[in-house]
Amino acid sequence: MQKTVVINVVGLTKRLIGEHTPFIKSFFEAGKSAFIRPVLPAVTCSAQSTYLTGKYPSEHGIVGNGWYFKDECEVKFWRQSNKLVQSEKVWDALKKEHPNFTCANHFWWYNMYSTADYSVTPRPNYLADGRKIPDCYSQPAALRDTLQKELGTFPLFQFWGPKTSIKSSQWIADATLKTDALHNPTLTFVYLPHLDYNLQRHGLNFNIISKDLKEIDGVVAQLVTYYQKQNARIVLLSEYGITDVNNPIHLNRILRKEGLLNIRVERGLELLDAGASKAFAVADHQIAHIYLNDLSLKAKVKALLEKVPGVEQVLSDETLEQANLNHPRCGDLVVVANANSWFTYYFWLDDAKAPDFARMVDIHKKPGYDPVEMLTDPKDKLVMLKVIAKLLKKKLGFRTVLDIIPLKAALVKGSHGRIPEDTDDYPILISNNKTLIPSKTIAPTDVYHILKQHVSVQ
Repeated sequence: MQKTVVINVVGLTKRLIGEHTPFIKSFFEAGKSAFIRPVLPAVTCSAQSTYLTGKYPSEHGIVGNGWYFKDECEVKFWRQSNKLVQSEKVWDALKKEHPNFTCANHFWWYNMYSTADYSVTPRPNYLADGRKIPDCYSQPAALRDTLQKELGTFPLFQFWGPKTSIKSSQWIADATLKTDALHNPTLTFVYLPHLDYNLQRHGLNFNIISKDLKEIDGVVAQLVTYYQKQNARIVLLSEYGITDVNNPIHLNRILRKEGLLNIRVERGLELLDAGASKAFAVADHQIAHIYLNDLSLKAKVKALLEKVPGVEQVLSDETLEQANLNHPRCGDLVVVANANSWFTYYFWLDDAKAPDFARMVDIHKKPGYDPVEMLTDPKDKLVMLKVIAKLLKKKLGFRTVLDIIPLKAALVKGSHGRIPEDTDDYPILISNNKTLIPSKTIAPTDVYHILKQHVSVQ
């Protein structure tokens, strides 16, 4: 067996490797690389599960970052149980072949209750008084206490939301090195999300993202330098590339105007009633799953959505099968945006009636992905004073909510999920072992076999 580390630099593409990433550039030039043809949808959970199982969503079942749970009539995003992934993981296969093999997983998704020997994943505490306290979950449980005693509490609010920063990726990197020093796993997975943030906020604006590129380059240098001293095989990879967008599409509003969406009103605010809707959209970046409670409407809904400006294609039946998305969890239709468009979850027609969670960071209540959670309104010059005042109220014991997220989807400048036209915007895999990278462009399912070989092939 060969000690191996897999460093997932979210959003990394060939287009981003250059003057602002001198260390990654040197690693790229010294090793061998391949473009990864993106899985559809090219989003975190689907891509990671494809890499770890060598199967497509049609088999492993992770059709997006979330989906409609038909038996519960609820849309749920960012679930964490590894049991949702319906295929064997690469570490399970390696355990069968090598009795002494061990694996550590730092923040790759579906990390709870897996068979990885050491795992760490975000898991805040939700208190009875409504507060959300930063924390993480680990296996073994004592690992969390060891890491947070030495590194401080996991910086949850720098991991997602308007305050995102390099601090979260740095904490994950430091935790990875500490776990390695304690347990010396054979195979380590580490997730570095930093580039995801400003690339979605600002797109490929190098005047802004150059700072982010330099910051993540430093974290990668720290990890690679450490593992080089361990004589480890090192793989850098990414899940998708983020490209510029300027056209948010509100599919649920379109379906609502056609009388297909059902709304429930509570306290004067509107909620999407998925179970009572004839058709509704679960938006996930540049992909949206359309679920039909009345299948006789499929042709009508497909024809309606194909006419929407910014919609590139609507997959159904045979085309869903060809896209490897024919799974019971998948929508009856899957809508793919064109290059400069993306899909919101918005379903209200009047902002005054938007649900309370719409203006908050609340990844579990929203029936779709919301990148606007990373932003505040640039026109609101008092927003930070409002945040400070609300936090002070919380500390004094008063109930309040951080309703600071604007309902302005046009603020988002970068997205992903579709298959980009240019391979420079594909995810990339780079290894310090040149003999194990087979070609210039590989299928996403090939990643599984390449990682397995890094451990097994002498």
